[in-house]
Amino acid sequence: MSSYMTASEAADALGVSLATLYAYVSRGMLQSAPDPASKRRRYAATDVRRLARRKADGKRAGKVAQKVLDWGVPVLESSISLIADGRLFYRGRDVTALARTATLEDVAALLWECTPRRIAEALAAPLSAAQWSAWLKLWADSTPLDRALVLLPAAAAQMPRVWALGRDAQLDTAGLVLRFVAAAMISAAPSADALHRQLAAAWGVRNRQQADLLRAALVLCADHELNASTFTVRCITSTGTHLFGAVAGGLAALAGPRHGGETARVAALFDEAARAGDLNRYLATRLAAHEHGSAIAVPERPAAVLPGFGHPLYPDGDPRARLLLELLAERAPARSPMRDVDALARAVHETTGAFPTVDFALAAIERVLGLPHGAAFTLFAVGRTAGWIAHAMEQTADGRLIRPRARYVGEYEAGASE
Repeated sequence: MSSYMTASEAADALGVSLATLYAYVSRGMLQSAPDPASKRRRYAATDVRRLARRKADGKRAGKVAQKVLDWGVPVLESSISLIADGRLFYRGRDVTALARTATLEDVAALLWECTPRRIAEALAAPLSAAQWSAWLKLWADSTPLDRALVLLPAAAAQMPRVWALGRDAQLDTAGLVLRFVAAAMISAAPSADALHRQLAAAWGVRNRQQADLLRAALVLCADHELNASTFTVRCITSTGTHLFGAVAGGLAALAGPRHGGETARVAALFDEAARAGDLNRYLATRLAAHEHGSAIAVPERPAAVLPGFGHPLYPDGDPRARLLLELLAERAPARSPMRDVDALARAVHETTGAFPTVDFALAAIERVLGLPHGAAFTLFAVGRTAGWIAHAMEQTADGRLIRPRARYVGEYEAGASE
C-alpha cells in the first residue's frame, strides 16, 4: 500500500469533495507535499486516515456536545451571525446591505438587541477627562494595539459596575468598552460622536465620501461568526470575567498575523509589488519560491504565500472585500495608488484564481487614502469590538463554562495504573 494518496484518493477516503479537501489544507487540518513525479500535490496516507478517524469521532461526539457543551467539543450555537452561500448575515440581515447606510452604532444596537440611543446614553463614565488624558500622554509612543491593551484594564479598575450582570449594567459597560477601544486606538478622548467620524477626524479624512467608506468598513468588520478572536472572547467570558477583560483578550488574539494582523502583511505585499518592475514576474517568482523552496508539506491556499487572498469560507470571493473595493474605487483621490491596488488584485486572481479578502480591502483603504500606518488594523479592531461584545453577552446568558476535551496523541506507559 502506498504511503501517499492523490487528491482524488484522499477526498474519497474522507468522503468529501475536492473543494472541501483543499479547504482542509487551507485550514491546517491536513497537509500536502509536492509530488516529485508530477506537478500535482500528494497527501500522506497516515494523515488522511487520522483525519478520517477524527471526523468519525466528531460525528459520534456531536450529540453529546449539544447536551454537555462545557465538557464536549468546541461547537457553539449562536444567533448573532451566519455565513452561508457566500454571504454574511448579522441576525438575519445581509451585511453588504447594512454597510450601505448603517453606522457601527446601528449595527451594535442590532447585535446587542437594543437601540442606538441606549448605546449613546452609556457614555457617561466615572472616569475624568484629566485621568484619560494623562494615560494617553503616558502611552503616546505606543502602538494603537498596545495602548488599548493597557488602557482597557486601567479603565476597568475605575468602573464600579464592571462586574454587574443586569441588562442595564451590561449595556452601560458595552457602550463604554466600544468607545474606550476606539479612543485608545486613535489616542483621543472618548466621545459620543459617531465612531467613523471620530476615526476620520483623527486621521485627517475631511472628504465626506471617504469618511463614509470608513463607516462601511467598520460595519463589515463587526462580526464574522466564531473566528479565533471571537471564540477567545467567548471562552474568557465563560469563566465569569468582565467585559473589559474579554475584549482585551479578543484584541490580543486579533493581532496575530493569521487573523486581523494579516492587514500588516498585506501592506508589506503592496510595498513589494510597487517596487517590482514587472508585477506578473514578481508574483510568479514569489509563488515559485514558495512551491519549490521547501520539501516539507505546505498549505495550498494562496494566502499562505500572498496574504489578503483566498478566504476558505468564500470560494467565490469575500463579499466584504468586494463591496469595500467597489466603494474605494468610487472615492479614491485623483492621485492615488488605486490603479496599483486593482492591478495587484487582478494579477493575483489571474495567476491563482484567488479573490481578495477583507484584509486586502482594509489595507487598500489605508494605502489609497493615505491613512496612518496600522489604520487598517484599527478599523478591523474597532469594528469587531461590537461583535465581541454581542458574543460575550450571548455567552453570559448561556452561563456555561466552555471547556472542550483534548484528544491525547502522545506516548504513555503501557499498563500504568488508572
